[in-house]
Amino acid sequence: MEETLKKTIFSGMQPSGLPSLGNYLGALKNWAALQDDYNCVYCIVDMHAITVRQDPAELRERARNLLTMYLACGIDPEKSVIYYQSHVSAHAELAWILNCYAYMGELSRMTQFKDKARRHDENVNIGLFAYPVLMAADILLYNADLVPVGEDQRQHLELCRDLADRFDALYGDVFTVPEAYIPKAGAKIMSLQDPEKKMSKSEDENDGNVIFLMDEPKVIVNKIKRSVTDSGSEVRYAPDKPGISNLLNIYRAINGETAEEAERDFDGKRYGDFKAAVAETVVGALTPIQNRYEELAKDRAYIDGVIAKSAEKARTMAEETLAKARRAVGFPDR
Repeated sequence: MEETLKKTIFSGMQPSGLPSLGNYLGALKNWAALQDDYNCVYCIVDMHAITVRQDPAELRERARNLLTMYLACGIDPEKSVIYYQSHVSAHAELAWILNCYAYMGELSRMTQFKDKARRHDENVNIGLFAYPVLMAADILLYNADLVPVGEDQRQHLELCRDLADRFDALYGDVFTVPEAYIPKAGAKIMSLQDPEKKMSKSEDENDGNVIFLMDEPKVIVNKIKRSVTDSGSEVRYAPDKPGISNLLNIYRAINGETAEEAERDFDGKRYGDFKAAVAETVVGALTPIQNRYEELAKDRAYIDGVIAKSAEKARTMAEETLAKARRAVGFPDR
C-alpha cells in the first residue's frame, strides 16, 4: 500500500561519455538519494543521442558504461527502474502520437533546438527538431509526477505539460501532468577554466575544463590546481570570484556544508591550500565510485541481468499508458 502513495520521478541522461563531476553532483548523487522516498525511473536516453551522428559500436559501449555508472553511483535496480530508452518501443510510438498534437511554432521556439542547430548546422534533422516531443513521451509514459530539470530543460518540461493538458482536454484523463522537481540541495558545477559556462561531459573540447568520474586522482588534483582563480586572495563567494565560488560549490556539494560553513573552513587560507583541500575532497568522494564501477564492469552477467529485468519492468509500465493513448485517439484494440 505504501508503494502506491509514493510519487514517481523520471529522469534520464544521454550516453555521450562517462559522466562528469557536474553530472554526479547535479544529478546522479541526488537520484540515488531519492530512491527510498519516490518510485524512480532512470533512463539512458540513447534514442535522443542519435540526433547527432554516432559511431554505432561506441554508442552501444557508452550506453552500457553509463548504465554501469548509474549502479556505481548507488542507484539500486531493486528500488529503481534503470533501462535503455531504445529497449522500450513505446517511447517511439507515443512520440509519434504526440507529434500529431504538437505545433511547428512551439517547437521552433525551443532555445535548445536553435542553439544545437547553430552548432550542428551540417545535420539539422527532424529528430533534433522533435526532440522535445520524444522527451515528453519519455516522461508521460511513466505517469511521472516529478521531473528533475535544470534551466536548460525547463522549456521542454513546459511543452510536455502543454501536450499532456492538450491531449487530456480532448480525450479525458490519459496522462499525469508532471511538475518540475527542485532538489533541496543541488549543485550547478561550472567549467574549471571558464566558470561562466556549465561543466559539460559532451560539449567541451578542453578536457581540462571537466572532471570525469573515472579520472585518476593525480589527474583530478592537476585539473583543480590549474583551475581558474580570481583576483584577491580571500576564499569567499562573490560575483567577481566565479572561479573560487565554483570550487566552493564543488567542495560543499560533496560534504554537505552550507555556503557560510564552507567559507569558514578556509578563512585566512591561501588559494593553493584551498585548491588542495577541494582536490582531496573530490578524490575522496570519487574513489569508492571508481572502485565499484570497475568491479561491476567485470561482472557482465550481472549487468546483462539488470538490463533485461529493468527493460521488462519499463515495458510493462509504459505499455499501460500507451494503451490508454492508443485507445483515446481511436486506434483498433490489439
